[in-house]
Amino acid sequence: MNRYKYMYLLRFLLSIGVAFSLFAASDTWAQTRADVTVYAAASLKESLDALARQFEKQQALSVRVSYGATSALARQIEKGAPADVFIAADLEWMDYLARRQLLRVATRGNLLSNRLVLIAPADSKVALTIAPKFPLAEALGANRLALADPASVPAGKYARAALEALGVWPAVSSRIAPGENVRAAMALVARGEAPLGIVYRTDVLAESRVRVIGEFPASLHSPIVYPAAVLAESRSPSAQVLLQFLRSAEARSVWRKYGFVVEAAGR
Repeated sequence: MNRYKYMYLLRFLLSIGVAFSLFAASDTWAQTRADVTVYAAASLKESLDALARQFEKQQALSVRVSYGATSALARQIEKGAPADVFIAADLEWMDYLARRQLLRVATRGNLLSNRLVLIAPADSKVALTIAPKFPLAEALGANRLALADPASVPAGKYARAALEALGVWPAVSSRIAPGENVRAAMALVARGEAPLGIVYRTDVLAESRVRVIGEFPASLHSPIVYPAAVLAESRSPSAQVLLQFLRSAEARSVWRKYGFVVEAAGR
C-alpha cells in the first residue's frame, strides 16, 4: 500500500472513530438526562429528595433536583438555566421571575411554610430566651452569629427582620458569619465554628450536631412561604405532573414528616 492510500485509510478510520465517540456520548447523555429538572431552596433537600424518589417510582420518570440559595437559583434561571420547576423559600424571588415573565403564572401557588429557630452546637450549654433586647451579643462572646446571607438569601432576610424587631440587630450586625444558603449557615454551627445560628426549624431535623435554643415568633418577620411554579421555558410535559404530585395528599404527609406546614393552594 503506498503512502497516500495509507494516509487516506487512516483519516477514514479516524473519522469513523470520532463519529462513533460522538454518537456514544450523545446516547449516554440521553440516557442520563432527567425528565424533570427542579431548582429548589436548600432547606427542602431531605423532604424533596424523598418525594422525588416516590414520584420516579410511580411515574417511571427521572427527576433531577438542584439545591441552593433561592436568590442564586433565581438568577441562574434568569440567565437561562435549563430548569422546569422552581421552588423558592420566599415570595420576593418568585415575584422577581414573574416580573420577567419567566413563570407559567397559572401554575404558581404557595406550597409550604416554615418557622425560624435559634440554634447552638448539640453539646453547648448556652441558654437564651428569645425576647426584646435579649442578650444575643453577650452570648456570642468574641464569636460570630451564623446566618444565611441577610443581604439576599431568604433565611437570612427573615433572621435579620426578626432581630431588628427584637432590637438586637445593631449589636450583632457587624458580627455575622454569612452562609451562601441556610444549610451552609447551619454547618458552621454543627462544626463548632459559630456558637449560635439562625435557621429554619426543619433544617435542625436533618442535623444531629445542633440543637434548638428557641423559636422566633412568626409575627417578627414576614411569613416564611415556599411558592412553586413551572418555568415558562420548560419543555417537560411532566413538570406540571410533578408539581401536582407535590401538592397531593400523599406528598403532604411527607412534607409534614419533615417538619413543614403545608399551605393551601394559591397565593
